Amino acid sequence: MSEGKPVLVVIDYGMGNLRSVVKAWEHVGANVRLINKPENISEARGLIFPGQGCIVDCMRMLRQSGLDGAVIDWVNADKPFFGICLGLQALFDYSEEGETKGLGLLPGKVVRFCLDPEYKVPHMGWNEVRFIRDLPLNTGLQQDGDQFYYVHSYHVIPRDSALIWCETNYGGSFVSGIARGNCFATQFHPEKSQLKGLQMYRNFVDWIKVNH
Repeated sequence: MSEGKPVLVVIDYGMGNLRSVVKAWEHVGANVRLINKPENISEARGLIFPGQGCIVDCMRMLRQSGLDGAVIDWVNADKPFFGICLGLQALFDYSEEGETKGLGLLPGKVVRFCLDPEYKVPHMGWNEVRFIRDLPLNTGLQQDGDQFYYVHSYHVIPRDSALIWCETNYGGSFVSGIARGNCFATQFHPEKSQLKGLQMYRNFVDWIKVNH
């Protein structure tokens, strides 16, 4: 482990270009390693579940590699976790996308946007975030009004409202982030959200240094 740089492992489930995710975490002071096997997870102080693509393919590849069980064990042990976009949706019981069973770590489901025709699906681009809870990862961010980058057609509906970390409005309010213990996940992409996204990632790294 590099001195002062906590090791974060980023799950590589074979979908999408992870370069922007890795570079963002490195920029804020993490020692980043990509993993595609569960046995490579043990040395980490934080687990990052990036998101891009279809949840059907994502869940299949997680199960084939055995990483599904590793993620479940990690989150159930309340170790530091950050999920991004698909990495948020996969935490829940079920997704309407391909009628897919998720990891079942959080109670609730993932549904497709059902909006007036003036709102395009996927929801793509910049939008404001309103933080419902004041958490360490909010440091340096406005409670309401900071812009983050989105690209998604589905959103989560938690059964437990206590999970909600932040919300966003797009033809109505939807949950754009959850937090439970040491598990955090966002529907938006902090690595694509310039200074505000980097601030959130920096907060996660700093929080790990102090608490884990």
